[in-house]
Amino acid sequence: MSSLPLLPDSAPRLVGIARLASHAESVRQGHEVEYFTLPVKSLLNRCTGSRMPFTWTINPYRGCEFACKYCYARYTHEFMEMRDGMDFEQKIYVKQHAADLLRQELRKVKRGEDIALGTATDPYQPIEKKLEITRSILQEFARHSGLEIGIVTKSAMVARDIDVLQEISKRNQLGVNITITTTDADLARILEPRAPRPDLRLEGLKKLREAGIRAGVICAPVLPGITDSPRQLEDVVSKAAAANACHIHCNPLFLKPCSAAVFLPFLKEHFPQLVAEYEKRFANRTFLPPVYRQRISALFAQYRAKYKVQRDSGWHWEPPMEPEQQLRLFR
Repeated sequence: MSSLPLLPDSAPRLVGIARLASHAESVRQGHEVEYFTLPVKSLLNRCTGSRMPFTWTINPYRGCEFACKYCYARYTHEFMEMRDGMDFEQKIYVKQHAADLLRQELRKVKRGEDIALGTATDPYQPIEKKLEITRSILQEFARHSGLEIGIVTKSAMVARDIDVLQEISKRNQLGVNITITTTDADLARILEPRAPRPDLRLEGLKKLREAGIRAGVICAPVLPGITDSPRQLEDVVSKAAAANACHIHCNPLFLKPCSAAVFLPFLKEHFPQLVAEYEKRFANRTFLPPVYRQRISALFAQYRAKYKVQRDSGWHWEPPMEPEQQLRLFR
């Protein structure tokens, strides 16, 4: 296996996760995506930001092959001194010995502290089918009791692990959150080029519910002028209800600088009529104005009542703004 080229002697000395990444070994290469092993000393990361409803996070991978154009987590590769936003979807790092690390660290988790799996990178991206890193983590959870665990994914592959999820649910609190940005498959293919189709995600949700797993939908991000019409939002809620979702909630788009560097050129190519509006909406700000968020929340409240779906499972959150909190959330 080949390794990433080391920086020249004249380059700044790398430390921490950046140093580990510079010595990563290649796992697989293809489809313009490379996977590398990443030796880490910790898997379980404590969150300290007040915006999050969970105490601990786990991300089995760094980077995500799904290549969602709006992805807020692209900047996490900057912690490894990788400044090109495209690196996030083309150079994926696989955390080694994940289950063993988790086994050692779970003693730090106190009763009532939530553990979130997949806050930055999808735990069920394509290579998971081969490596089963996420499955090994779930198998470790199944050996314990009294844990509160939440999973976030865009992949129907989560249904592969129904057997382990059922075991976890016997002695722990578990919730699965499947992200659906739009039910329009053609639009989803543009927005999320390598993510599973929305209908497949809904099928996965239905399988989870039939197996007795608590599972629902996160409609995120809601994109102004692209996915936020009343008809589009109602369709997400109605299809989630048809799949027997326990809950559904939404989060509007927010754009950090490295995300905007990818998303705005995407807009110019596919939605040029919206470029001026987006530049105005996000001028000198990361989040959309409160009035927009309130309008979307009101629509969702109306549709949840109509289709009799709960609001959420306590997972309504926005990533923290402080750099140190970002590092702890997404590493």
